[in-house]
Amino acid sequence: MINKKKKIIILLFTIFFITAMLFLYETLSKKKSSNTQDITKKKNFNSNIILDVQYTSQDKNGNIFTINAKKGEIDINQTSIIFLSDVYAIIQLNDSNIVEISSNFGKYNINNYDTIFSKNVIVNYLDNKITGEYLDFSLIKNLLIINRDVVFSNTDNILFADNIKMNLTTKDINITMFEKNKRVKVRNKN
Repeated sequence: MINKKKKIIILLFTIFFITAMLFLYETLSKKKSSNTQDITKKKNFNSNIILDVQYTSQDKNGNIFTINAKKGEIDINQTSIIFLSDVYAIIQLNDSNIVEISSNFGKYNINNYDTIFSKNVIVNYLDNKITGEYLDFSLIKNLLIINRDVVFSNTDNILFADNIKMNLTTKDINITMFEKNKRVKVRNKN
């Protein structure tokens, strides 16, 4: 009888051991599969990042707009939008004048070429330098609007304003303040 009891105990122990091993194997297998899926998801999520971005476009008047960035990230919800960092752009006007723009960040629309530059925006045009924190550029409208802490300087003057609007076709520049009771400040360099 003892022999039969030992055999039953050994058989039950073996069944328990095999069941535990199968349970452990299946649990580890599911965890490994889950980790693989997480890694795949992360890879797919990161695949919307582009390094050393460059886009070039031209309007109907022959003006060429080239934008470069160290990094671009495609908006997952709106794939025509690319968020840029360390941005440098050149607007080659058909009359051979060049407008250079640099900023820490940008938002570029690949459908209509509209671009928003933000944080430490610098615009160089002829002998003029404009700095600010936000610039909205439209190639279709040939319009450049810069605002937030705007400083406009050239060889003779330094100007402080809230908003500068520059028409690239007519070369007209409109300098304003947001509040009507405040005035644009101008200081002569000489």
